[in-house]
Amino acid sequence: MELEKKLSVKDLTISFRTSNGKVQAVRGINFDLYKGETLAIVGESGSGKSVTSKAILGILAGNSIMEGGEIIYDGKDLLKISEDDFHRIRGDKIAMIFQDPMSSLNPIVRIGRQLTEAMILKGKARQKESRKNFNEKLALLCENMKKAVAPNDPEKAKAIDLKCKHFDKFEYKHLDLESEFNVAHEAANEAVFDLENIIFELTKKTKRDLNYRISNDKKLALRSIHKYVVNDRAEELKNYVSQISSEYNKIKKSDDFSGLIDILTKVKDILSEALAFTKPNFFSMGYYLTFSGQELPDMKVEDLNTYLRKYLDDNFMLDFIKDEKEAIMYSANESYREKEEAISFLNHHLDAFKKDKLDRAECLKAWKSLSKEVEEGIDKLELVKDSFAYTFSSGLRTEIDAYFNAIVKNEKETKRFEKDTKRYNNQQAKGKNPDWAVVPASITDLELKKRNIVRQVERLCDHYTDKIKAKDSRDYDKEAVDMIDYLKEQASGVVTKVTKTMAKNKAIKLMEEVGIPEPRKRYRQYPFEFSGGMRQRIVIAIALAANPDILICDEPTTALDVTIQSQILELINDFKKRRNLSVIFITHDLGVVANMADRVAVMYAGKIVEYGTADDIFYHSAHPYTWALLSSMPDLDTNEKLDAIPGTPPNMIYPPVGDAFAQRNKYAMKIDFERQPPMFKITDTHYAATWLLHPDAPKIDPPKVITDRIERMKQRRGGNNAEQ
Repeated sequence: MELEKKLSVKDLTISFRTSNGKVQAVRGINFDLYKGETLAIVGESGSGKSVTSKAILGILAGNSIMEGGEIIYDGKDLLKISEDDFHRIRGDKIAMIFQDPMSSLNPIVRIGRQLTEAMILKGKARQKESRKNFNEKLALLCENMKKAVAPNDPEKAKAIDLKCKHFDKFEYKHLDLESEFNVAHEAANEAVFDLENIIFELTKKTKRDLNYRISNDKKLALRSIHKYVVNDRAEELKNYVSQISSEYNKIKKSDDFSGLIDILTKVKDILSEALAFTKPNFFSMGYYLTFSGQELPDMKVEDLNTYLRKYLDDNFMLDFIKDEKEAIMYSANESYREKEEAISFLNHHLDAFKKDKLDRAECLKAWKSLSKEVEEGIDKLELVKDSFAYTFSSGLRTEIDAYFNAIVKNEKETKRFEKDTKRYNNQQAKGKNPDWAVVPASITDLELKKRNIVRQVERLCDHYTDKIKAKDSRDYDKEAVDMIDYLKEQASGVVTKVTKTMAKNKAIKLMEEVGIPEPRKRYRQYPFEFSGGMRQRIVIAIALAANPDILICDEPTTALDVTIQSQILELINDFKKRRNLSVIFITHDLGVVANMADRVAVMYAGKIVEYGTADDIFYHSAHPYTWALLSSMPDLDTNEKLDAIPGTPPNMIYPPVGDAFAQRNKYAMKIDFERQPPMFKITDTHYAATWLLHPDAPKIDPPKVITDRIERMKQRRGGNNAEQ
């Protein structure tokens, strides 16, 4: 089964302007991140790891230069979207845990507010987005259903319109029903949460804001009376609520809180019981109440859900899904036809970008034509967006602009460099010793920029070819069901509100999940009242509050001692498994990721020098830099002296001509100083950029400290397997 790709980084190249020249921090890296996996990016300080993660989140420093590449998420190139679009992604879809928790927390704001603020703001934005998504997708589906099922039949087209209107109509009933239920259910939830706090405080003989809180909880308890929340015990609940005021008045004259605690506990127990009840299927109920003309049958919720689902399927949904499947197939086939035409069209216009000197007007004309052709080939009904197609137009325009802007910039840089050099030489000729240096000219490689333009077009052609070859493997039955689930999810999102109390409740539960003791008490504390490990747990809770797709961990354990490191790693790993998160874990220590990474990318001097599964890297590493990292990594069984990596990383203002690691590599050959090695394929999952993998290179074995460790690890693994 093909894994779902959550993030794709292609040819990412980033530099920084400095007073000494342009620092080339990231140089053409590529990697993919799949759903539910952990990708570790490992390397020394300055290798480009954190720059890559900040580029994904759109938080690079102001002096950064985006030289080229793409970061594709959900059909969008994150390097080209607006800040408003990024605001909807950052923290909500892609979250980050930083190295120093104190730099992530506001020291003068209570932890509780820092946890809940984003939940409330994001909740409002999500409601608006859900309504927009539902309306747009249903309208598009209806349009394609008419084209697929009733191309030349006006009567049948009217019937399709009616089906879609019926879907929309009973969805509104579904929303009304679920909204009413949510109000009652959340009132019960909020009341239970606050009553637990009040009961706890009363047992400690404290009465903080008690009158206001009890009055509020009485209102919440009565608001929770609903057919599917508090129903059978509604009168009992009303009776207990009516007794609360008299019990509260008693404690004004006495320190005996037992009567009030008892009555509040009874109210809490009724509400807690109601929260555990099975939730009705309001989607099916909405259809039944809209079109059956009958009252709901009197039966248990579990039986009612089964009955309503069957009624919906028999009278509407199975027939709707049949037409919907035809619409999805029609849209897909039209898209494949357009893609075939687009491949020919793209290749025909490629010549405009291959000339020795490009003409701006001709390039922009070709860009407009190609963008229109690609836009027509996009299958708008696909739930998983085709990131190549969606980002083609903006990506190609960016590369074209980069080429022509580089021409102007190169001319300015050349003139500036010549002027500064002349001034410097004149001062030396007069016997002066200038106290400044000439900053080297920052010249952009125009041929590289031109190749980037051509590669944008060629890559889309290759992608379209692969899509067309795989078209017979699509499961349209599953896609039809997925579409209904998507519409239901978006509709539910419209009525899902996040109140302050709900956010507080969720925040305290998150604090419990990340291992914060006494979360109710800690909720009101400030960051300085927490230890380093506890602060990092709070940062993890904030990152997970919005249920993100991707979690980026930028050296989250560096500032912690070894014992706490282990706990934080275990916590991140546990959340990844429970929530099926995709994790990018950045570290300088290979040992930290040994037991949590699915795949590992080893970075050096802005490039990925080795890439593979965890077993590939730890058992079959091939790059001398990876060997050096492994040789310097301590373990419990190593008795001999660990190897230190000699020298320092290169100055990336003047990156080496050949392999950047050559100066520190005791296995370096002459070619390492002359040419950069390509990425050699070792297996389908394992790649390394080292000339040692060239067929003509001498056979070099890894250092003995690594081979000995591998043998010990294999023996230990074999022993564990034997025990199992």
